[in-house]
Amino acid sequence: MFQDVTLNELSTLRNNGEITLIDVRSPSEYYDATIPGSLNIPVFNNDERAEVGTLYKQVSSEAAKERGLEIFSAKLPGFIKRFSQIDTEKAVFCWRGGMRSETAATVLDLMGIHVYRLQGGIRSYRQWVIQTLDQLEFKPRTYVLNGYTGSGKTTILRQLQKEGYPVLDLEKLANHRGSIFGQIGLEPNNQKKFESLLVQDLLRLQQSPYTLLEGESKRIGKAVLPDFLFNKKEQGTQLFIDLPLNERILNILDEYQPWDHQEQCIEAFRIIKKRIHTPIAKQIESHLENGEFYSAVQLLLEYYYDPLYDRTAEQYLDKITIQANNITEAIKGVKTIVHEIPVR
Repeated sequence: MFQDVTLNELSTLRNNGEITLIDVRSPSEYYDATIPGSLNIPVFNNDERAEVGTLYKQVSSEAAKERGLEIFSAKLPGFIKRFSQIDTEKAVFCWRGGMRSETAATVLDLMGIHVYRLQGGIRSYRQWVIQTLDQLEFKPRTYVLNGYTGSGKTTILRQLQKEGYPVLDLEKLANHRGSIFGQIGLEPNNQKKFESLLVQDLLRLQQSPYTLLEGESKRIGKAVLPDFLFNKKEQGTQLFIDLPLNERILNILDEYQPWDHQEQCIEAFRIIKKRIHTPIAKQIESHLENGEFYSAVQLLLEYYYDPLYDRTAEQYLDKITIQANNITEAIKGVKTIVHEIPVR
């Protein structure tokens, strides 16, 4: 018989050995939010879930169960095969630890495949995330990377992370670059996804003497920072990366690849077009339409992003400026500062 486990018991199992979490909800539910690292092996696809749900609401729970069993029975061989290919311990979950995970676990048990089932489903996990973020006191000192658009702040953080430095990559967690152009080529994470990933990183970094992060605004794409983290960022040591304009333009072109997303770039620009002096705005739009991306980015920086950043940066009176010719030099500058300033 399959074994029900609480969220705490599941965490202990994960710490004691490799275990694969399997979300048996529909692909759309899985995409909306899941437990990070989980696989999706659904009992129903999106249309099937909608059909069974409609029967439940409009006919009866028995009619829904009968139709659900009929649908699931037809896909049992493939369902069991996918589970049998996973050579670790396995734990299944659905929304509330209800019929889908129970049915999946029961069938697998009959086929000799042992699985655990998470009590309370992903809803219990979501409640844990909210409670943890609400109660967490983030201890590490924060070094916050600021700088004009194109200063390579995200690239710097990710290189430092590769080298083992304690980094909180908020843009990666939000899957958004934090500007009106920030979702180009990306699919931003919603708040639930963002918080599930965020809480894992915060707990991972909790015992670090310091953490490096980027000077983001309160909102990053679809995600909003918790108050305690935003305040921690505002109170941190502010580092300002200062790169030459040409270098920043090249960084932006390398990051966004606008030639592959021309229409998205034009659509995003039209959202802010009215905030830019009309003749300049027309020039930028023309450059984007003609594929003259270097010139478009240069004008955007000079007439929109740099003045906007100057106004925002005025609030930071105590800051450390790192002047560099390129990202490599900026990384060296950041390393020097975090090693020179004693941890309090």
